[in-house]
Amino acid sequence: MRKAFALPTVALAAAAFPLLTAGTALADHDGSYQATLSAVNESGVSGTGVVTLAGDQATVTVNASGLLAGSPHAQHFHIGAQGTCPADGLADDADGDGFVSVTEAAKYYGAIGTSLTTEGDTGPDSGLAVDRFPTAEGGSLSYERTFAITEDVQEAFAKGTAVLVVHGVDKDGSGAYDGDVMSELDESLPMEATAPAACGPLTVSQMGTMPAGGADTGAGATSGVEHQAAIGVGALAAAGAVAAGAVAYRRRQATDQA
Repeated sequence: MRKAFALPTVALAAAAFPLLTAGTALADHDGSYQATLSAVNESGVSGTGVVTLAGDQATVTVNASGLLAGSPHAQHFHIGAQGTCPADGLADDADGDGFVSVTEAAKYYGAIGTSLTTEGDTGPDSGLAVDRFPTAEGGSLSYERTFAITEDVQEAFAKGTAVLVVHGVDKDGSGAYDGDVMSELDESLPMEATAPAACGPLTVSQMGTMPAGGADTGAGATSGVEHQAAIGVGALAAAGAVAAGAVAYRRRQATDQA
């Protein structure tokens, strides 16, 4: 009798763990993320970003102010590094040119994973597609778009290493991207056009962790994630109940035989 119950119980318990693991893995990155944008390069820029992920779909909203008015501002998800931002000021200006460049800041936030363009391609190859990035009318930027993201970007969100970066500073206050220092990314562009202006790590927002059915983020609720986890937990509970029943049965059998 012991063997008859022991094997199915172990099998059921083993089957329950994949349910829990698979449910979690499928939704590792799903949910809502937020970033508080802080100034880089003494730009005075501030703002917020909100990203809602559902599978490979990302709905992105960015609002920022203090930007160079009437000029385009490149913006990206950076991935693959520490998931942090350089401090405001010139502490990371290694070459002393008066800017914390993209290269100098990369040790904090990594390489481009997604280009937050207004239309068309969103891959790293569009990182300098100036004509397809939002323009800061009146010094403020408002952006919203839904698009697919690649697996490496999904993984960066899941690992907590995704960072939102907005580029473009008016260092000399001329009202335009200019100056003698040229960008290390494209020598035809002034450094002002590509230097990071604001940065914020993308972290799981409170909306993404609300219980009781999940919060509606606009591109899908978190209730699906909770449901998948509940299936795994329920299966584990069922396995425990079967095991407890088997123990009780064996005790009754032993008593009857005695």
